[in-house]
Amino acid sequence: MSAGVQIGYAAALEKFAPAVAVDLAAYAEDHGFSGTLATDHFQPWLPKQGHSSFVWSVLAALGERTVGDFGPGMAVAGYRYHPATVAQASATLGSMYEGRHWLGIGPGEALNEHVTADYWPEAPERINRMFEAVDLIKRLFSASIAGKDIRFAGDFYRMESTRLWTMPDEAPPILVATGGPVTARKAGRLADGLITVGASYEQASQVLERFRQGAREAGKEADSLAKVLHLNLSWAPTYEKAMSNAVEEWPIGAMRFPKGDIRSPQVIEQIAKMIGPADLEGRLVISEDPDAHRAEIQRYIDLGFDRVYLHNVGLNQREWIETFGDSVLPALVG
Repeated sequence: MSAGVQIGYAAALEKFAPAVAVDLAAYAEDHGFSGTLATDHFQPWLPKQGHSSFVWSVLAALGERTVGDFGPGMAVAGYRYHPATVAQASATLGSMYEGRHWLGIGPGEALNEHVTADYWPEAPERINRMFEAVDLIKRLFSASIAGKDIRFAGDFYRMESTRLWTMPDEAPPILVATGGPVTARKAGRLADGLITVGASYEQASQVLERFRQGAREAGKEADSLAKVLHLNLSWAPTYEKAMSNAVEEWPIGAMRFPKGDIRSPQVIEQIAKMIGPADLEGRLVISEDPDAHRAEIQRYIDLGFDRVYLHNVGLNQREWIETFGDSVLPALVG
């Protein structure tokens, strides 16, 4: 694999105990993966997954156990924690692990955010809240590096005059998680990068083009901004096992509807009972052939993503890491 593209590991904190997830991330790095994206969950997708550790604690452990980049795939500011608290957590990691930590911000899902929120807004408001949170965090980072206090009064969030007293010399880059073209264009104008999760090739192509358009409108060089993909896949030594892993461990991949308003893992569990192999057709690559996965990853690299974090949906993480480290990562060209 050339130095132009990075292939990282997606740590599914809803499926593994935190110590196990950190061990797996370190194991992935030992086998050629560049860094770690860690999911930010309060609840798992399915009760059987059984875990949902606090992402910020796990990120600090990753900083100690690994040497690559790391960040939350989609931290959500404004529900479980105020944007200023997210900024403080991120700045602390950035200070401890200079140049390695990035901050991913997303609009959120009721599964995780409704546990403390009095009101769960509709999708347009969630997106507006996300961008206001990004604005607050960027302003707080900038003022704090300059040694100044700042106030904030927006439509959704307020912050009294303050600064972050622990800051790295350079603020962590802020990446916006989105799969929609309108949001991607705004992310290009306002953020330092983009994270796309679970998008089809056609969706990803449109999202990247709109992101680049937004960057150009803001006078930024789009090629200098991070373009990140969180890619789901299912590999096992046999096709039958790869398919059963997908059906049993990742039925949400077959749910062709927005899941942002579902509040309970038990509800998703009931929907998952109706999912079979045919429902996963075309939703993610399910194959025992490493080259089939390599070809799919390469398509997205050729599209313009410069960082891809891979999530193998099964529990067979170590054998998957070994197989991809040996035969997939070295064959990718970026």
